[in-house]
Amino acid sequence: MNRTTAYATTAGLALPEQPTAPAREAGAALPSPVVRDLRERAGRSPHALLFGPRDLVVITGLPGSGKSTLMRRAVRGRRIDSQDTRDRWDGRTPPWLPYAVYRPLVRLAHYAGLRRAVRTGEGVVVHDCGTQAWVRAWLAREARRRGGTLHLLLLDVTAEQALAGQRERGRGVSRYAFLRHRRAAGRLLRRTERGALPRGCGAAILLDRAAADTLTRVGFTG
Repeated sequence: MNRTTAYATTAGLALPEQPTAPAREAGAALPSPVVRDLRERAGRSPHALLFGPRDLVVITGLPGSGKSTLMRRAVRGRRIDSQDTRDRWDGRTPPWLPYAVYRPLVRLAHYAGLRRAVRTGEGVVVHDCGTQAWVRAWLAREARRRGGTLHLLLLDVTAEQALAGQRERGRGVSRYAFLRHRRAAGRLLRRTERGALPRGCGAAILLDRAAADTLTRVGFTG
């Protein structure tokens, strides 16, 4: 059995274990989801989060909330970030070609790379835009299939902080797209705060900007 546990290593803080097995009997009850809130701790939140070796971790939040920044700085091991895929395509396409023209190819390449990473059976940290619920549902099924747990890391930042993050990176989304992301992120955040996680998700951690900035490691045991 693969025990999936998320640890917060600074003061011995740990999420309750979420035991899983490669297969469940039909109708068997899933463990109750675990939600840990690390917001509003004024920088006194954990420096590391460690998960089980077969777990999948989804980092979600508004565009500009700092998902890619956190992944580049703190993730140890496999990480799949759609921004990395876009950067690779941007480097191969003429500068005059609008992104909208080759965006479908970028998405196809991103999901193909995600599928390959998941199929290795190793722990993977995944960038999630927040509007594609089917991706989280698929990852939840894959986590169960391999005997692991799907964890959500939700970056809870204000719209102002997210827009400032977009300006800082020099790349933004349209007003329509941002409003769509904001509605989806708001719904997910409210449900998570009530403990009503997306189906198949075993645990969630809520982070504000200070808690995300404090993290120096997001990785896997084993």
